[in-house]
Amino acid sequence: MEKQELLDTTTKALRPFETQNLMTTIQNLTLHQIVTHWSFLLITFGLIFFGIYKRSKTVLLTVFFLLALIVMVRVALPAPGEQLGLKTILPFVGFGLGIGAVIVYFSFIKE
Repeated sequence: MEKQELLDTTTKALRPFETQNLMTTIQNLTLHQIVTHWSFLLITFGLIFFGIYKRSKTVLLTVFFLLALIVMVRVALPAPGEQLGLKTILPFVGFGLGIGAVIVYFSFIKE
């Protein structure tokens, strides 16, 4: 019985981290809530400081990618309950190509 109770409590604890729950949370967050959260600010400013201090192009490109990914999810992801169609896939393609082009340019072309 102890094993079953452990499994139940673990399932309840990890339920918010399921993919569907995470996507619903991300869809309902506003950009203001994301940018003003203390942990996001701490991690972002820490990475930016480390990237500037070490002059690491990789770290700065990672910060750019994470910020661009947040904007892409907010702009291109359909509202909850809507179907994923061609109209919603095209912004993903555009954002993905744009992010990829910036990373490729700074990683390989501009050396």
